[in-house]
Parts: sequence; C-alpha cells; structure tokens
Amino acid sequence: MRLEGEGKLLRIFIGEADRFAHQPLYEQLVLKAREMGLAGATVLRGIEGFGARSRMHTAKILRLSEDLPVVIEVVDTEEKVDGFAAIAGEMIAQAGVGAMITEERAHVIRYTAGGQK
Repeated sequence: MRLEGEGKLLRIFIGEADRFAHQPLYEQLVLKAREMGLAGATVLRGIEGFGARSRMHTAKILRLSEDLPVVIEVVDTEEKVDGFAAIAGEMIAQAGVGAMITEERAHVIRYTAGGQK
C-alpha cells in the first residue's frame, strides 16, 4: 500500500475499561480498522486524564485505576478515515460509553512496512 501526501488523522478518546461485544472497545476498533484496510492504527494508554464527567483516571500508586484513558490514532486517506469514523461512531454508540472523536489534516512523509529499504 502506498500512502504519501495529504491524509487525515483520526483520534478516538475512550476509557480502557470500555467494552464492545464483551471485548475491549479499543481492541475492537483496531480490528475494524484492519478489516477495512486502513494503513494502520495505534492505541496509546494514558497515565492520567479526565473526560466529560470530570472524573480523574490515574496510574498513580495510591489511586490505581483499571480505566485509564486510551487514544486510538488512525492515519489514512480522507475517504478511508471518514468511512472508519462513521463505523467507529456507531460502535461507540452501541457500547453506550463516553467518547470523543477528533480529526485533523495530516501530511504523510513516509509510510513503509518494516524491513523494506
């Protein structure tokens, strides 16, 4: 797959404990992105944060949380990201969890599979 130039970056902010079909929501979103042929997806686990309800989630020793903030990032063409965003929104709605989805333009400088020269 070749991806260079203008693309779109999608970020989905959810909680680590959020579930969809009895599986972690972040995992199901990544699998859906792969199924849809997107260039890639990365899940980032935060050490602290809060959302719309202002409830703190932290990895501090005295306040161990099993629901840390999670961000899923996806970069691809505008068309592919828009298609995935619509499906991700439906999955989040079905899961009944709080979430935020953002997007911005991304300029892809290089996209290659590992091991290529």
